[in-house]
Amino acid sequence: MTRPTLYSRSPRARAAAAQTPEAAPAPRKPRSRWRRLARRYRSPLLVALGAALALAGAHFLGAPGSPAQRITQDDIDAAVRHTLEKEPLPHPSVRAFEKVRGSVVRVRGIADGPIGEELEQSVGTGVVIIDNGTILTNLHVAAASERLKVVFADGLESDAYVVGLQPEHDLAVIRARTIPDDLHAATMRSTQGLQPGDHVTAVGFPFGIGPSASAGVISGLKRDFRSPEGQKVLSNLIQFDAAANPGNSGGPLVTAEGEVIGIVTAILNPTEQRVFIGIGFAVPIENAAAGAGLPPF
Repeated sequence: MTRPTLYSRSPRARAAAAQTPEAAPAPRKPRSRWRRLARRYRSPLLVALGAALALAGAHFLGAPGSPAQRITQDDIDAAVRHTLEKEPLPHPSVRAFEKVRGSVVRVRGIADGPIGEELEQSVGTGVVIIDNGTILTNLHVAAASERLKVVFADGLESDAYVVGLQPEHDLAVIRARTIPDDLHAATMRSTQGLQPGDHVTAVGFPFGIGPSASAGVISGLKRDFRSPEGQKVLSNLIQFDAAANPGNSGGPLVTAEGEVIGIVTAILNPTEQRVFIGIGFAVPIENAAAGAGLPPF
């Protein structure tokens, strides 16, 4: 019995069918590239999108078309006032005093008593300008007693002697025989550029009390002053209104940055009382530095 063939078509039909390719399956639609990236980086893209939306919103709200959201000068002033009410700025004299106080010394005029004890004849102020113990003070402070002693900021007391005089500026340069290990000289600054109204601080020992700081401003420049006795005229002085009294003589007048611009030398009082009424004078530091042999500014 004849077995059935695999194909019912004739050999010629089968050959023709073999030469005709079968229809290819329908192509699959390619997946979107952006969709694949979105699935892969979903979290970072969400974060970036949120940031972009926030920036866009800020830009939109701050745009010129939204005046209600614009920051005004009143807003800035209110913010500054709020900050200052919470943390007020320190007075300029605070910084000035802290910077110069380590260089300010008490100058004591000493006389020998009848039985060998020391008698304090006068008290003035001085400021260290060289860290070897060189000190600027007033001539009328240095010349007021038989001997001089200085007391440094750390309490060390030392004998001192005169090394230079400038009578025309009422200045004296003295030097301590013993100095502290960590003595620092004050920073000096030229008076060039100073103007009336600039903050200044006078540091010294008024009536022997101190060191004391008093705040004020420069009242004028290039002033002249005649001593009450009329024997001496000082010129080119700095006028200031920071309180100064007997004992302040020879002390530094410093800027808000704590830089020495002058040496307090006189007060003006038309009465017979020797107390401050609002007008003080200081010798410019250029004159004082020259008396100590320091180079000009």
